[in-house]
Amino acid sequence: MIAIINYGAGNLKSISKALERVGARVKVTSSMEDVESADAIVLPGVGAFETAIKNLKPFSDYLRTTTAQVLGICLGMQLFATVSEEGGHHEGLNVIEGRVVRFPDEVGKIPHMGWNEVEFREHPVFDGLESRYFYFVHSYYYQTSDENVIGYTDYGIRFPSAIAKDNYVGLQFHPEKSGKNGLKVLRNFVESI
Repeated sequence: MIAIINYGAGNLKSISKALERVGARVKVTSSMEDVESADAIVLPGVGAFETAIKNLKPFSDYLRTTTAQVLGICLGMQLFATVSEEGGHHEGLNVIEGRVVRFPDEVGKIPHMGWNEVEFREHPVFDGLESRYFYFVHSYYYQTSDENVIGYTDYGIRFPSAIAKDNYVGLQFHPEKSGKNGLKVLRNFVESI
């Protein structure tokens, strides 16, 4: 079972439907018991970092130490960081060292919204993809060391759009809004559990 944590910052319905569509058994939950018994955990994300990390606090210690597969999507990925500069300085889960910063004004229109290409590296979540295009909506991006990056995207600057370390995988794009390509990424994640 995949536990999608309901911490008040997610597009829960669309991610749960997308995971079910690729064959996963899913439970949207705010119960620690459900999360602890899950085979994998998904942190969906739409919203502000500060509110999200506060709402996630009851799960924080477990998320830092679990051996279950954890998938962070958009804001959910950013919560993996050491710190976020969104709305001040807020500590993240610190499971993949790095910081979340705002796109510089020079990139043009913020938020970065729409389809963009991911230059991905070899990783099981990207196996068998026919396209490199995914759907993005974000104003902040993750800065981390290259060894943690499995995908980069250009939007005025080159930024990490997919990261992975140990049992944690983060996607800045929304696979649940990325059509067949996004469903393939989710299927790959489900099959890796």
